[in-house]
Amino acid sequence: MLFSENILVALAGLRANIMRSLLTMLGIIIGIASVIAIMTVGNSITVMVNETMQGLGANNIQMGINYKPQEEDVSESGMDFGDGYMRAVTDEDLISQDMLDAFQEKYKDKIQYILLEERVANSTVTIGKNSANIQIVGYNKDNIDFMDIDMVDGRKFLARDYADAKNVCMVSDKFVERLYDGDTSKALGTMVDVPINGDYHSYYIVGVYEYVPDQFSFGDANNPTTTFYLPLSTAREETHNQGKGYEWLTLVTTIDTDNDSFSEEVRDYFNMTFYAKNDAFEIQVINMESMMDSMNTMINTIQLALSVIAGISLVVGGIGVMNIMLVSITERTKEIGTRKALGATNGSIRLQFITESVVICVIGGIIGIILGIALGSLAMKVMGYQAAISVSSIVIAVGFSMAIGIFFGYYPANKAAQLNPIDALRYE
Repeated sequence: MLFSENILVALAGLRANIMRSLLTMLGIIIGIASVIAIMTVGNSITVMVNETMQGLGANNIQMGINYKPQEEDVSESGMDFGDGYMRAVTDEDLISQDMLDAFQEKYKDKIQYILLEERVANSTVTIGKNSANIQIVGYNKDNIDFMDIDMVDGRKFLARDYADAKNVCMVSDKFVERLYDGDTSKALGTMVDVPINGDYHSYYIVGVYEYVPDQFSFGDANNPTTTFYLPLSTAREETHNQGKGYEWLTLVTTIDTDNDSFSEEVRDYFNMTFYAKNDAFEIQVINMESMMDSMNTMINTIQLALSVIAGISLVVGGIGVMNIMLVSITERTKEIGTRKALGATNGSIRLQFITESVVICVIGGIIGIILGIALGSLAMKVMGYQAAISVSSIVIAVGFSMAIGIFFGYYPANKAAQLNPIDALRYE
């Protein structure tokens, strides 16, 4: 019997016992659907995380101060007598502007921007009966240039705004919509009073930028928390940090810079030049590429673990297929005897029943794939993200379905092939 004929016979058998066939496929359907749904969700989260990290800058390097590993006093018996004391950060431990100036001069061909920021507070500005939620953050010029903010009206900060710590601000169009009825000309040049830690601070609005919600936006959609931009020097005055150094900052490297090797170079430069004599702190450097790799590895590991757990139902489904094939062989013993009497070889009998097993598993796998994609897409829609379907997982699922059909179908098929034709014809 040709392979195509075997498939037609298998399909005819499925149509003859639709309910039994569906129940046989159920384990395969559930297993494949679970794996595909998990892979879809995992792949979607991976894409979302990577896009977010890319948005933050794939060629960014985070650097900051961190405690040095402390040598501990250990006795001969291995007992630790270290007191574990770590002193607090002082102004001398921070990364100073002089350090940054020397560093930038040395590596000016590899650095595009040095991003500095100062978070002041979250607040709510109220004018009459209207209010707007804001987070007050100060940025240096490099940071403002790097973010490439789209201005609706007005201007960005000028050099004198940074140098003289001017009380100027940039607000979002959402802020203007809430407090000035969307009239940017009315908002520009006006003074806004902002409550910060119980006191009111006044700033002149010099620019209005377009608010774009990010993937992590939360709260009231009509009154979201938008960024209230200040010059870095102004923000540092508000937090009483003017003249002090920085605990953490971000470097944006040029496109042709190898961030892995440059990260080590940055760490070694600061630690050998400025922190060699520091008794408690050193510079730690993390680049976005390594962070992305670590996060992707973590997500893939969790995804694989969940897929393996979900895949257990595939084994249960395979056992169900083997069981139903054994029942089918018992019911069709006379048919097998007749085929053997007419000259069918053991190989052709074996191939017939393996084909039927594979057809059952592949159809179950296809139904499972469709169901899994639907469930994964629904889950991502509920989470508010775009579903990213993994084509490789679909291909693997189809191949796995065929493998299950062959593996669990071989024993029944082999048993059918070894039937004695005389005993089979005599079977009632």
